[in-house]
Parts: sequence; structure tokens; C-alpha cells
Amino acid sequence: FRFKDSLAEDLQSADLVISHAGAGSCLETLEKGKPLIVVINDKLMDNHQLELARQLHRDGYVLYCNCSTLVETLQSMDLSTLKPFPPGQPEKFASFLDKVLGFQ
Repeated sequence: FRFKDSLAEDLQSADLVISHAGAGSCLETLEKGKPLIVVINDKLMDNHQLELARQLHRDGYVLYCNCSTLVETLQSMDLSTLKPFPPGQPEKFASFLDKVLGFQ
């Protein structure tokens, strides 16, 4: 995709999403309940995207690969092994902030 203001409509109609491992892209896709294959760029220095992809994979939420193994991943994937991503709980963070800031 070239730049778009929002991918929400595309995500809603997708059966499978293949994305880089940016935190925003991953979370937006997982929150929509869509299966996700994360393609990492293994040429990046200090590759935080790899760390995120590995952790989400360990937790059972995504499949991940690099560009050279994408076709193999698509051929061998079993999306039924992926777990649903739990919904966010912003009220817990708000409660934590209230305690830290002395409002509670």
C-alpha cells in the first residue's frame, strides 16, 4: 500500500493480513481478530520488530517469517493454531496512573 489515512476498511474485509512487524500494524490487526503473518526485515539494526514478532509468535497470536521464507510460510501455515488476541483493558492502565499520581 501507499500511504492511506486508515487501513480499517481493508482490515475489516481481510481474511489474512501480511504485514511488517510495526507495533501499530500488529496491534490494529490483532484487535480486529484477523490472522496475521508478520514479515520481519532482518537487515534492520537493533531490530525491535523481530523482538515483537517473536514474542507475539511465542504467545500464539501470529506467524512470522522473513522475505525469503514467506512463500514457505504461506504453504505450510495452519491458522487454526493461532489464539485470539485478548481485548485491551485501558481501565487498568488508568487505575495504575491514578495510584502513581496519588489520585486514589
